[in-house]
Amino acid sequence: MKKQLTETRAVLWDMDGTLIDSEEFHWIAWRETMHDAGIVITREQFLASFGQRNDSILPRWLGESATPERIERIGKAKEERYRALVRDKGIAPLPGVSAWVQRLHEAGWQQAIASAAPRANIEAILDALHAQHLFQAMVCAEDVSRGKPDPEVFLTAASRVDARPERCIVVEDAAHGIEGARRAGMRSIGVDRSGKHLAADVTVSSLELLAADTFDLLVPPRSEPAAERARIFQES
Repeated sequence: MKKQLTETRAVLWDMDGTLIDSEEFHWIAWRETMHDAGIVITREQFLASFGQRNDSILPRWLGESATPERIERIGKAKEERYRALVRDKGIAPLPGVSAWVQRLHEAGWQQAIASAAPRANIEAILDALHAQHLFQAMVCAEDVSRGKPDPEVFLTAASRVDARPERCIVVEDAAHGIEGARRAGMRSIGVDRSGKHLAADVTVSSLELLAADTFDLLVPPRSEPAAERARIFQES
């Protein structure tokens, strides 16, 4: 029997910077791959592009030499190098992630990865975390044509777990991801380890600090009128 779309609740997880701290591995992979291509990039250039799709990053770094073939070749080499680092060195979830993913799973929430990363990267991370069984779907770079803050990745993820947008919560660490959730008509939890405020419904510096009833307050077990839901959350 098909799930009742009005009651299905889902959590859509960003991956890099939210589930895991992959910044250093991505930096090493980009730096070495671009060096092999004869281009030097700075840490600042890398950080300014972190979380974006490769086909958005590389044209800026390659300039006039950014042919589709070269973008594809360099992007593929970089991701292969990144996955090798994950396999060789391992990677751990960020604080609070494992507990929340398991708790939500046991409570019956649908969970999906909604990321700009290639599918092979997501699979490598879930393998390293032994968490494949906790996620019912994933949406990756190959599945969408527009990156965040366009809502496409979140709307696609919601459809794959049979959840309406208003019954979804996005967990993100970046402003463009939070904006994408807003455009999708979804609630959001922002995780910013630097302590900066994100324009999310709830912002914390670590998922360990998230109140135990936060997800239920943002999206109650039963659908309620928006005004009533807002009142309950404000009074909590």
